[in-house]
Amino acid sequence: MSDILRVTTEDRICQVLMNRPDKKNALTLEMYQGLTDAMLAADANPEVRVIMLGSTGDSFCAGNDIADFIAASSQPDAIKVPLFFLQTLASLTTPLIAVVPGAAVGIGTTILLHCDLVIASDQARFQLPFARLGLVPEGGSSLLMPQLVGHRRAFELLVLGDSFSAETASGLGLVNWVVAQDSLQAKALHEATKLAALAPEAVRQSKAMLRSHTQSQLEAVLVAEVNQFAERLTSEEAREALMAFMQKREPDFSRF
Repeated sequence: MSDILRVTTEDRICQVLMNRPDKKNALTLEMYQGLTDAMLAADANPEVRVIMLGSTGDSFCAGNDIADFIAASSQPDAIKVPLFFLQTLASLTTPLIAVVPGAAVGIGTTILLHCDLVIASDQARFQLPFARLGLVPEGGSSLLMPQLVGHRRAFELLVLGDSFSAETASGLGLVNWVVAQDSLQAKALHEATKLAALAPEAVRQSKAMLRSHTQSQLEAVLVAEVNQFAERLTSEEAREALMAFMQKREPDFSRF
């Protein structure tokens, strides 16, 4: 595995760290594939009782790497890579804890909807700017976010797309604990260690029971969202938004 990810296993806890701090851990197709492989390997390892998803640097994940996605948009099978990653997250049997030190944008926030516990720094910021980029919700968020916060708040988060604080994320139920930046890793390891000490099969069955009522619906939504997302990537609105992003200017949707 290349150095874009760091994977270590110790004391029944597998830590998977996104490692592109210079790019704020923005996800490329290579990273999606690496994360999928790491998650599947950890989930299949009987020695692993908890998976911790984190990052190096000050950011958790700044979303998709725009340049990489523009380059991949012409490849018909490219869409399958992030879809398989999302399907893997949704089907993990091992408890998944996210550790969020800073910016979590787009998929960096929707990932958290699939985690069993989320611990964030008080410096973390969250944003779901899909419509601002001429795109649509992904990562199962069109189903999971309304379930979490209701339609109107979900519309605010997914369509208006303003950034929000860790405290707000906690109030929404997206985050379990908000701690000081210098306490983040210690808190995460503390909770992971507690979880790893519990009866492993009881934990796995409990996780499965909590998700069983919406699992088939979520699987269908993931596929539908990715297909719509791929269509939007080739739209004129998305082209304008993505070019504006690359050129560091505000998009102009007035002609649409």
